[in-house]
Amino acid sequence: MKEYNKLSIKQWSVEDRPREKAFYKGIRSLSNAELIAILLSSGNSNESAVELSKRILKSYDNSLNLIAQCTIKDLMQFNGIGTAKAINILAAMELGKRRKMQTNNELPKIGESADAMEQLAPLLLDLAHEEFWVLYLDRANQVKQQYQLSRGGISGTIVDIRLILRKALEIGCSAIILGHNHPSGNINPSDADITITNKIAQAAKLMDIKLLDHIIVAGKDYYSFSDNALI
Repeated sequence: MKEYNKLSIKQWSVEDRPREKAFYKGIRSLSNAELIAILLSSGNSNESAVELSKRILKSYDNSLNLIAQCTIKDLMQFNGIGTAKAINILAAMELGKRRKMQTNNELPKIGESADAMEQLAPLLLDLAHEEFWVLYLDRANQVKQQYQLSRGGISGTIVDIRLILRKALEIGCSAIILGHNHPSGNINPSDADITITNKIAQAAKLMDIKLLDHIIVAGKDYYSFSDNALI
């Protein structure tokens, strides 16, 4: 049997090495596998970093969104991925999310449900558990602060109305928008979602604070209480 010697990345032509390719052709010239390979730096005894990256991508249907949902332990199941490499990958995914959250010096303004979704999506996408967030707005409907109210399990999280309103009074906001995610992917509000939304709206009204919307994030889709006349 003919012996097969796998080429390491260092044995590739310069233009095919991810780092060199990025240097000479620009970072945008790299494929997703090559970008992940740079994060890994090395592969394993049987695969180069690029080959290992391709296998990881293939395992998740070539979807970066699915990889972003992985835990450190999920990634460590691949031969050649230790704690440090798994953290490198997830750190890069998190930076991508946070970049979406950054704005210029002007406060983001909410004019419709899509604007609220744009603010909440980076906070709630790709989570395997439920989280509940509140957007606090000024009189011009500009977002003054994003606040994580609670973090729960797969099927629910605790919502404390007192905490929502206490924070609103501290900030001096005029309106709020609620947001939480459904890891199940079911976009429709539950009876509990509707009940707690009504209670928050009534309590906020007593303090002259308006509840503008409640956004449920499910995958890339969302449900707006306001759009559906539930507020």
